[in-house]
Amino acid sequence: METYIHAVLFILFQLCFIVQLYYLVSNHTRLAGYKPAEELPPVLIPISVIISARNEAQNLQENLPFILQQNYPDFEVVVINDCSYDSSDTVLEDLQRQYPLLKVVTITEHQRFKTGKKFALTLGIKAAKNEYLLFTDADCKPASENWIGRMAANFGTNAQIILGYSPYYKTRNFLNRFTRYETLKTAVNYLSGALSGDPYMGIGRNLAYTKTLFFSAKGFASHMHVISGDDDLFVNQHATRDNTTIEIHPDAFMFTSAKTTISSWYRQKKRHMGVGKLYKNRHRRMLSFDAMSGFLFYILLVLCLVFKYEPLLALGLFALRLILQLSIYSRIFKKLDGRDLIWYLPFFDIIYYMYLNVFGTIGTFIKTTQWK
Repeated sequence: METYIHAVLFILFQLCFIVQLYYLVSNHTRLAGYKPAEELPPVLIPISVIISARNEAQNLQENLPFILQQNYPDFEVVVINDCSYDSSDTVLEDLQRQYPLLKVVTITEHQRFKTGKKFALTLGIKAAKNEYLLFTDADCKPASENWIGRMAANFGTNAQIILGYSPYYKTRNFLNRFTRYETLKTAVNYLSGALSGDPYMGIGRNLAYTKTLFFSAKGFASHMHVISGDDDLFVNQHATRDNTTIEIHPDAFMFTSAKTTISSWYRQKKRHMGVGKLYKNRHRRMLSFDAMSGFLFYILLVLCLVFKYEPLLALGLFALRLILQLSIYSRIFKKLDGRDLIWYLPFFDIIYYMYLNVFGTIGTFIKTTQWK
């Protein structure tokens, strides 16, 4: 009986290895081989940049000028001042005097009607004068003055949704390194999915789509009751093989600061994970298979070594997977400003799959009630 149990465990270990191999070779190699355009093509498409901000006075003062000073011939910036009670209104008034292309939409808190980010974004989209919309957040700073140009160039390919990338600034602490690693892995998955013809999510810090798509899809109506999901749920419901593309040139990155405490990081991730249960069924299955197979791969590896059942073969499969990861991810991490993280891959990969399963479970049962 003991031998039988060990054999079953080893078979399960091999199955998890095969599933993980599939994700690496079938999906992630596409991103590893992808090359963004080196030259910035000339683009004259009018763009509306939309930012929803609640109590973001300092971030608006620090970051908004870098967006208002973009090297692009035809754009406006629409900032929705969403029920702020700090000095956001003063900051925005000062910036409006300097930059005529800044448009401000102000929402005041109603005693009986509580608004969320989706309501604010909807008002911003309605106020935008252009068909082509580019989204980011108040705490984000573009990597270059060509951010708008790089993102807008993809609309020239008849795309309706453009998935950008938003890395975190580097600092010297463990939480920052793991947050950056998790962000990279998330990007690897959703960017690879788009390149494979099955886009399933995007990040609102760097995302673009058309106003026509938004209103033809009735905006956020189908998930307005969910606090989060203005970015990934919208993309999940409306992105297709034919209407979605990606932009990962370094000039198009949108940088932001990572959470600095475990508690603030936990609240952020709990909010983000809560919307995954509303993804399309095939995307939930895809993400669940990756999360469970990755987690079980390490658990079953340890069991095979502890019980000494084919330990050399188990270590060989682990080494093969690690070599493939290093080969594929070293190219991807270089593209996505995470070259330094490749040295942490064996350790962070274990933590990453534990994190996916823990927060996936938490997100299933906990409901978040605020976006800020």
